[in-house]
Amino acid sequence: MCLGLQGTLPITLILVSFKPIISMSIGKALTVIVFTLLIGRGELSAKVRLNNPESREGFVTLLLINEVPFPGEGRYVSVADSKNGMLQILWVLHNRVENTPKGYSQRSIATVQSKSIIDVMAAGGTRGQVDGFYREVNGTPKAVSRVHERVAYLTRIANTGKPGKFAELMNYAKALGEAYFSNGPDGRNLYAKLREIGRTRVTGSGYSWMTDEARFSPGGNYVRIPDSSAGDLAGNRFFTLRKLR
Repeated sequence: MCLGLQGTLPITLILVSFKPIISMSIGKALTVIVFTLLIGRGELSAKVRLNNPESREGFVTLLLINEVPFPGEGRYVSVADSKNGMLQILWVLHNRVENTPKGYSQRSIATVQSKSIIDVMAAGGTRGQVDGFYREVNGTPKAVSRVHERVAYLTRIANTGKPGKFAELMNYAKALGEAYFSNGPDGRNLYAKLREIGRTRVTGSGYSWMTDEARFSPGGNYVRIPDSSAGDLAGNRFFTLRKLR
């Protein structure tokens, strides 16, 4: 269904929706009208229907949902913060696939050599590049049960009552996952222009993220992106790389 200008209904939809009203009681007719208008404004279309988690779009969506906090969870700040976290996580994965800095090999930053974001996500098995995400022996992308359990729980909340913050976040993750395979990350790479952190020259762009606690660090040539450069998003800390050349 498409919307007309400023959320109005297309003429064809109005005609189809109102045709049966002639033979209805006033009460039933009003119900149909209200239902039709709600659909036209998108108020009944925001329910969450995720893609198959074994599809490439669904697998990416699953990860984005799992890696950020939702309302009521620890480290949750706002819908905008969690959305920004999702987008920058997707940029990290994309950078590991497409943007290997000079002086580095893709294997050194992604464990694998591949042009597939799914390969990068699943590299190293259940405790590998992305905790809980892996491939089965036959190549099917999989996530451990705790990931599916949390996402199922969030989906139930999102689909209860009027669509709200949960549905907005989950549908945003779904949209990112779907758009990625046509146009890459759908939004700004916040760290693309970083060239120096403190006195350390860096490559720019994010190449890792971890739970934002001092005890967690990828080590090596990874450089912590400070709060002043929005390195803390959605309960995660983002890292760029030390410039080698």
